[in-house]
Amino acid sequence: MSYSRAVVDGDTVFISGTTGFDYENMTISEDVVEQADQCFKNIGITLKEAGVDFTQVVKVNYLFTSREDFKTCWPVFKKYFGDNPPAATMVLAELYDERMKLEIEVIAKCR
Repeated sequence: MSYSRAVVDGDTVFISGTTGFDYENMTISEDVVEQADQCFKNIGITLKEAGVDFTQVVKVNYLFTSREDFKTCWPVFKKYFGDNPPAATMVLAELYDERMKLEIEVIAKCR
């Protein structure tokens, strides 16, 4: 499959398909909050490589496998986005690997 997890187009950074896997050792926690935190750690690495940070994220899409897990993860979202959260959408979906409880996509603008 042809796939890029991140694309920079002009002043816009698109990051997709970010899950709770620790990519260094290809493990994933069973806990949704730990998965959410790992998603943001992975996104943070990619944002830094693109020359931006979480303050420049303007849109986030959350894909959850369980409606109940969304609210459980709100403290993690606050940890990374602070008092200026981006526009957000939450969708319920089946994910490719049954161990994955969420996937996150972000769009950031270089300012």
